Amino acid sequence: MSSKNSIAFHTLGCKLNFSESSTLSRMMEKEGFEKKGFEEEADVYVINTCSVTDNADKECRYLVRQIQRRAPSSFVVITGCYAQLKPAEIASIPGVDLVLGAAEKFNLPHHISLLTKGDPARICSCDIDTVSGFHASHSMGDRTRSFMKVQDGCDYTCSFCTIPLARGKSRSDRIENVVERARTIAAEGAREIILTGVNLGDFGKAPDGDVRSGEDLHQLLLALDEVEGIERYRISSIEPNLLTDDIIACVAESKHIMPHFHIPLQSGSNRILGLMKRRYQRELYARRVEKIKSLIPHCAIGVDVIVGFPGEGETEFNETVEFLHGLDISYLHVFTYSERPNTLAYTMDKVVPVPVRQERNKILRNLSYMKNSHFITQHDGQTRKVLFEKAEQHGMMEGYSDNYIRVTIPYDGAMVNQVKDWKIQR
Repeated sequence: MSSKNSIAFHTLGCKLNFSESSTLSRMMEKEGFEKKGFEEEADVYVINTCSVTDNADKECRYLVRQIQRRAPSSFVVITGCYAQLKPAEIASIPGVDLVLGAAEKFNLPHHISLLTKGDPARICSCDIDTVSGFHASHSMGDRTRSFMKVQDGCDYTCSFCTIPLARGKSRSDRIENVVERARTIAAEGAREIILTGVNLGDFGKAPDGDVRSGEDLHQLLLALDEVEGIERYRISSIEPNLLTDDIIACVAESKHIMPHFHIPLQSGSNRILGLMKRRYQRELYARRVEKIKSLIPHCAIGVDVIVGFPGEGETEFNETVEFLHGLDISYLHVFTYSERPNTLAYTMDKVVPVPVRQERNKILRNLSYMKNSHFITQHDGQTRKVLFEKAEQHGMMEGYSDNYIRVTIPYDGAMVNQVKDWKIQR
């Protein structure tokens, strides 16, 4: 162990990955490792990968090459979703020493202790169907906000998605455990917690698949609302078919749960939603948005959309554009469809040419800018509560209002991690 005294992490992908990387980092510090920045020289580098981006392989290879130039005698560990999906491919990358799948990620200290430089890359993985148990995690970086994982895995079979193959079946923590972790995060100084999961609205399933009586996302929100010390909670993302009237009403009535929903749509065409094997149609989505705005007029609503899915012709794309135009939403996250082996969509015909996908992405990103500008304009001159962050960039600092409007001001150390009444100005 004497040759492995320092460790650095790099995280690709979602908030869930960030929460897990942060927990792994604290775990290694308890084992006596010194935490280093990824751009520094370290004895061990851990890359926590994602399977959503279409260039996961390129990103991984690029990062490993960086490490090899900086610290050729260091150990390189690859974990995360891409490591579960393509372990042999990753192990073949020159410089990689260890590949950890979903079941072994949180056994990182043990596996690192067994490494010897010069040995062939070790793969510690398993069939995803055998992955069980819930590993709690939360991020703790700038002490302003924390990403807290409360759910993992997914039982849905969307035709474009590899996440169930990488993370396994849906499973959750217990409400009492989540509440206790929220208290711990409060004691560490964070003012805001973002609840994260693969399919957050499915909260309540035990690792064995049973649904725990009286435990669902609505009940979790009610319990967290009573925790002292945390001023703000956000729901990271929730499927429209799992976003109930009870959850919307809970957010509307709460002083601590922020008026902000992120609701994946993926397409405004019912035909494409059917091909995607989504569990709703556009009419339900519109009703969810209408319900939110009727109870919380100032609420921010973010939308995920995929462009260029197989079979998406001009008619279907125009349906999506017109549908989004008519929705009272605040911003879009636009994803260009990319092929994923081992998914149903990978085998579909009527493939959309890549240049057409890119052009459609540009159209929806422009629409997102328009929607967000309109949303901010609606609040121009209003006073809202803003939580200011620690990060300083070129003498400026940022914060977000309760309803997710970004505010930029000259850096002031006294404002860090403070919630202030602030007038929104365009």
